[in-house]
Amino acid sequence: MNRHIEELIKLLGEDKVSTDPITIKLYSKNAVYYEGSALAAVFPESTVDVSKLARYAYENDLKIYPQGSASEIVGSSTPREDGIVVNFMRMRKIKEINYVDSYVVAEPGVRLIELNNVLRRDGYMFPIDPASIKSATVGGAINSGSGGMMGAKYGTMKDWVLGLEVVLPDEDGTVLRLGGKTTKNREGYDLIRLIVGSEGTLALVTESTLRITLAPERVVTVAGFFGDLEDLMACVVEIKKSKLDVLIMEFVDDATAKMTVETLGSKVVGEGHLLITSVSTVDEAAERVRDALVHIYDEAGANKIYSALTMEEAEDMGIFDIRRNLYPASIKMASMGLRDDEEKPYIFVEDISVPPTKLVEAVRRLRNISDKYGFPMVLGGHVGDGNLHPVVWIRESERDKMEQFNKFVLDIMEMAIELGGVISSEHGIGTVKKDGLIMSFRSKNSLKALRLMHEIKKIFDPKNILNPDKMLPSV
Repeated sequence: MNRHIEELIKLLGEDKVSTDPITIKLYSKNAVYYEGSALAAVFPESTVDVSKLARYAYENDLKIYPQGSASEIVGSSTPREDGIVVNFMRMRKIKEINYVDSYVVAEPGVRLIELNNVLRRDGYMFPIDPASIKSATVGGAINSGSGGMMGAKYGTMKDWVLGLEVVLPDEDGTVLRLGGKTTKNREGYDLIRLIVGSEGTLALVTESTLRITLAPERVVTVAGFFGDLEDLMACVVEIKKSKLDVLIMEFVDDATAKMTVETLGSKVVGEGHLLITSVSTVDEAAERVRDALVHIYDEAGANKIYSALTMEEAEDMGIFDIRRNLYPASIKMASMGLRDDEEKPYIFVEDISVPPTKLVEAVRRLRNISDKYGFPMVLGGHVGDGNLHPVVWIRESERDKMEQFNKFVLDIMEMAIELGGVISSEHGIGTVKKDGLIMSFRSKNSLKALRLMHEIKKIFDPKNILNPDKMLPSV
């Protein structure tokens, strides 16, 4: 047995350290087939365990790869054979809920769906809702800086973290407590915002204080299909001008909606581009809000309109089916026609944002890029904040096309930059978008920002043992 494994078993206990090859393989994958390997998988149960681990890793130059549920899709959670993957699944206590002060204290292994199930009993919610909300954990969402369908109203994870307890990879396994339980906090540099979205490269999150908010009393939802993108965007503009309290605004383009329905089926069907809008309101105003939304859709030229007066009714009607099935449909389409059961498709979920006024141009240019290279693409996103998710793939048998595929992905990121957008909105950089990060900062004549990030990394992690080679490209 590796010396480090023997020492870790003595330090943490045999039940917290696994060298089983199947277990290690399970915790060395993310959601899109990126795979790594590790010496062992470690499952801490307390901050004390994490501090011991960090101190030992520092003393012995042992790499640490922190992980939530590994539902990320950019390679930020996958380990290498030179270290250990640390999974926080056993640290899943909700320690405190305070509705008067509007916060909850949770360990990193708490799943976002579990947290919301508890909060909803009293009419509250935590509004960060990535597509992987059923599996995504608090710690993983903090590391990734996650967003979701309610991002246009509520932002991303960085807007909802009030305080953090973290462990540093240093000679003491130092435990830092940052922020607190108040909405306002101006105590020096904002280290919390550095850690949120750092993809596990700066510190190990062991506890978080999260801001919570009242759940809407009523959510009215309307969906409609548009034959023309300009008509859809005109509808978006009119909804925003109407001063309705938009909670969700989602888009799926015509080709993707058609492919998704044909591949996975849907209760909601129609011709053209799909726009879904959910609005927060109160019981007394629900029908008035529904009628106002339907009128806007109709005036903008929607050819088929669905509406629901509650979120439960919307779910029963399947209004969100096409949008939620964007990624599953792409997996199924990527898997069709494989030569054998052992072959794997490599699926890449892009995560660009452009100003909402540039969405029509962005969608057209994305289709042109797809036609230029001949790679298949499905397309949807959060139209309310301009966040688009083109999903592209290449099969294992087509690895000779990988160079062209990489150029395809770079062209997508370059297009976002040219339209005044960004190359990553909520998924992060990981191992797969480093070139895009360089491209982005070069376009702003700000490559020095990357050097500053490297210096920050050295201060937090002087030996580069915490999730090395993730997020930051060489400069």
